Amino acid sequence: MDEDVKSPVITHLSWGRMEIEGLGTGKDFKLWPGGGRPWDWDETGTRHVPGIQAADVRELIDKGSTVVVLSRGMELRLQTTGEALRALEAAGVAVHVEETGAAVELYNRLARDGDAVGGVFHSTC
Repeated sequence: MDEDVKSPVITHLSWGRMEIEGLGTGKDFKLWPGGGRPWDWDETGTRHVPGIQAADVRELIDKGSTVVVLSRGMELRLQTTGEALRALEAAGVAVHVEETGAAVELYNRLARDGDAVGGVFHSTC
């Protein structure tokens, strides 16, 4: 993978706060090869239940992610809809769903290995 499209590394995670290489700080993020942005749940009406929606992951697919890490929150309250998982599967994207701390560790490992990894991260419950 070219260095300019490398997935940004998450440099800090604490309750309600993430720091992303080259993107700054925020609460929740969507990340992909070459960039990312804060994740605003209101864009798609996302809530803890039913959780991450297909509309939330389409951007990751469109930005070239071949593997995606979805976080469940620090207290595992964030769910993921079947539609989101099916959208990723239909696009041929490998998916991992983990508690946020574990999701960050996995995502960073894949990013540092040069994989075209994307992710959706929630830094609270």
